[in-house]
Amino acid sequence: MGAVVSCIVAIFRTIGACLMAIVNGVATVLQTIIGAIAGLFDIIISCLTCGRGGSRRRRVTSTV
Repeated sequence: MGAVVSCIVAIFRTIGACLMAIVNGVATVLQTIIGAIAGLFDIIISCLTCGRGGSRRRRVTSTV
């Protein structure tokens, strides 16, 4: 009887792991799409403002 319960628990654990993998995959795809859209807007804004407005990248000069 204990072997049957153990088998059922393993099945539910496997189904749960599969569902979590699917959710993580969907979240990764959404994060990639949102990052690409943000990058596109960053490029458009940089072009419209000739690269002067709110740039996150700052040039660092070396003193060596």
